[in-house]
Amino acid sequence: MKAFVFPGQGAQFVGMGKDLYDNSPVAKEMFEKANEILGFRITDLMFAGTDEDLRQTKVTQPAIFLHSVILAKTMGEDFQPEMVAGHSLGEFSALVAAGAMTFEDGLKLVYARALAMQKACEKTPSTMAAVLGLADEKVEEICASIKETVVPANYNCPGQIVISGSIEGIDEACEKLLAAGAKRALKLKVGGAFHSPLMEPAREELAGAISTTTFSSPICPVYQNVSTKGETAPEIIKVNLIAQLTAPVKWTQSVQNMIADGADSFTEVGPGNVLQGLIKKINPEVEAK
Repeated sequence: MKAFVFPGQGAQFVGMGKDLYDNSPVAKEMFEKANEILGFRITDLMFAGTDEDLRQTKVTQPAIFLHSVILAKTMGEDFQPEMVAGHSLGEFSALVAAGAMTFEDGLKLVYARALAMQKACEKTPSTMAAVLGLADEKVEEICASIKETVVPANYNCPGQIVISGSIEGIDEACEKLLAAGAKRALKLKVGGAFHSPLMEPAREELAGAISTTTFSSPICPVYQNVSTKGETAPEIIKVNLIAQLTAPVKWTQSVQNMIADGADSFTEVGPGNVLQGLIKKINPEVEAK
């Protein structure tokens, strides 16, 4: 069975989407529609901005969403998913590509999400760190032992977890994790503690926008970060999407469930190839491209 997966924040690069804009009338029309909806020319920042421009959450998230969704649209008959999933932000791309909501509504929600997350980051200085070479259970145990806010945020693949929390909490956790045998505990250059309780103000803000957006049944199951199962009911999809901002991204578990349900071919749709690498580490037997 064919699965299509959509990347999240961190996959961006200057020049992303320019080839689509230049070579596909459909893509050009969608990019221009996005400029109109957002009220600024995001295409200028995507095609010829700086790395710093693209690192701003309010630019990064809609930029990756646009690249992914427009690429899926231009694939034509090559895009016939039997299941889809997205990593964090990528879940919005997956939902639009699978027909659960319109391109316009998806973009508005992604931009609202980005602004709400940026506001939450500015309110409480916080960060994230990648932890390599330690069992999930050990990482969870060490995070739970720290008084400051520190939680597992991304279960990316076996032996790779990203933790999220206050700056002091992450510093303390990194020390303890290295002492416990982690190969690396590396702080990331991100704006804040995504997928942690510190995103609660953003979750509350986004909940209203998601609740009033029309969702339809997708053309195939969407394996969501929160439930890790293939969801098709619009109301369940909404609930999971709202919870996603403060809950961990259970990517390992989602991919394992997709494989258990018959996925044997994964195609990454969007900038970069991070998800291909993670999927191969989760199960080297499946095709990932």
